[in-house]
Amino acid sequence: MPFVPHTDEDIEAMLATIGVASIQDLFDEIPSDLRVGELDAIPAGMPEMDIARLMQARARVDGQPLCFIGAGAYDHHIPAAVWQLATRGEFYSAYTPYQAEASQGTLQLLYEFQSMMTALTGLDVSNASLYDGASALAEAVLMAVRSNRKTKSTKVLVPAALHPAYRRTVHGIVGTQGIELVEVPFDPEGGHTRVERLEAVAGGEEFAAVVVNQPNFFGILEPVDDLTDWAHAHQALVIAVVNPVALALLSPPGDWGALGADLACGEAQPLGMPLASGGPYAGFLCCQRQWVRQLPGRVVGRTLDLDGKPGFTLTLQAREQHIRRGKATSNICTNQGLLVTAATIHMAMLGGEGLARVASTCHANTRQLAGMLCEIPGVEPLFDRPVFHEQALRLPAPPAELLRSLAERNVLGGFDLGPDYPTLDPALLICATELRTEDEMRGYADELARIIATRTQPKRPVETKFSGRMR
Repeated sequence: MPFVPHTDEDIEAMLATIGVASIQDLFDEIPSDLRVGELDAIPAGMPEMDIARLMQARARVDGQPLCFIGAGAYDHHIPAAVWQLATRGEFYSAYTPYQAEASQGTLQLLYEFQSMMTALTGLDVSNASLYDGASALAEAVLMAVRSNRKTKSTKVLVPAALHPAYRRTVHGIVGTQGIELVEVPFDPEGGHTRVERLEAVAGGEEFAAVVVNQPNFFGILEPVDDLTDWAHAHQALVIAVVNPVALALLSPPGDWGALGADLACGEAQPLGMPLASGGPYAGFLCCQRQWVRQLPGRVVGRTLDLDGKPGFTLTLQAREQHIRRGKATSNICTNQGLLVTAATIHMAMLGGEGLARVASTCHANTRQLAGMLCEIPGVEPLFDRPVFHEQALRLPAPPAELLRSLAERNVLGGFDLGPDYPTLDPALLICATELRTEDEMRGYADELARIIATRTQPKRPVETKFSGRMR
C-alpha cells in the first residue's frame, strides 16, 4: 500500500466507536509470551519526501549491476507499455472472474493467454496459469499420475539436468502423496539425457511419466524426439518443461516424437516479468485434449450469447472451491492473474516474429560471450552439445570467489554449479540475453580475466638473507 490515509485522530475515533482503548487490545487473545513486543530495530516513521530520498540513496549505493545470470530467471527487455497497461485499475485490482458476465475483459485476456500458450507449445489446451514454473511441474506430475490409466505405477523419471529448484519443489509437493521421483543421470560429455540412461534406470519397471526439459538446466538441447518416443513405447506420459522464449525457435512439445508430449509446463517469467528479487512470477501448464479433465486451475472458453455476440466464460474449473474437495484435481487457490496480464500484453506486442528475434539474439549473445570467456586460460566449455541461451563453463578457480570479486565491480557473473552439482565443480553457468551489448560482454570478460590472473599466478618465494653470524 503506497499511502496510509489514517491520522492519529482517525485511529482514535475508530477505536472509540468500537469501544477499544488501543490497537493492542484488539490482539488480547494472543498470549503475551507469543507477542514480539517492541520493534526496537525499526526506526520511527518518516515523512514521504524523506523516505523517498533515503530509498533513492540506498539504490544508488547498490548500483546498476550487469546481469549474466540465467538459471531459470532472465533479464529480458520489457517494453514500457506492458506494465503501463497491466497496472491500469481494470486489471490491477481485478481478482478472479467468479461472475463471468461481469468480468468479460479479464476473461478475454485469460483466453488470449491460453491461445498464445497453446500456439507456442503446439498442444490443445492451456490453463489460466499457476504460481511459477516449479509448482507448475509439480501439478503436471500429479496430473500425469492421475491420467495414466495404462499403469498403476506412481513413479516418475526425472532428469538430473532439470533445474535443481524444480526438483526440490516437486519432491516437496508430491513426495508425501505416494509418488516416487526417480532421477536419471545426465551424460558427462554432452550434459544431456540419453535414452540408454533411461533404459538403465528404468530396468524394466513401469513408470507413470517421464519429464523431458528443453533446453535443460545447463542450456543443453535434449534429444526430445528420442526421449518422447521411448516414454510412449513404455506406456509413460511425457511432461515437457520448456522455456517459452526458446519455443519461438525450437520444435514445440506437441511435435516431439511421433505422438507429441502429453503435457507441457514452465516458467512464464521471460514474458514481461521483471526479475524483482525472485518474483512474483507465473507458471503455465498445457496438455493434449484427452487429458483436459485432469487439468488443474481454470480454463476460459469463447462462446456466443443469445444475441449471437461473442462472450467469454469459465469453461472448466476443476479445483476445490467449485467441486467437492476429494474430487478436485488440485487445491491451488488462484492463478497469477496480474502476471499473466503482463505476459499476454508482452506476447501481443512482440508477436511471433518479435519473440523469435529475441530468442535468436539471446542465442547469439551467449555464443559470443562464451567465446570471449573461453579466450581466458583455463576457461573452457563444460559440455560438447548445442545450447540455447545459457552455457556451462569449466573454470580454473572456485566460482564463488570469482563471483564475489565480480559482484564488487557490479557484474553478476553467473550461477555457481558446484553446490548443486559437486562433480562438475568448478563450473559456472552463464547467460546473455538480448539486453547485453558487445561492450558489456567484453567488459565482463576482461574483468574475469584480470581476477583469474591475480588468483592463479604463482606466488613469488620470500627471499631471506643470512647474516653470517651464529649464536
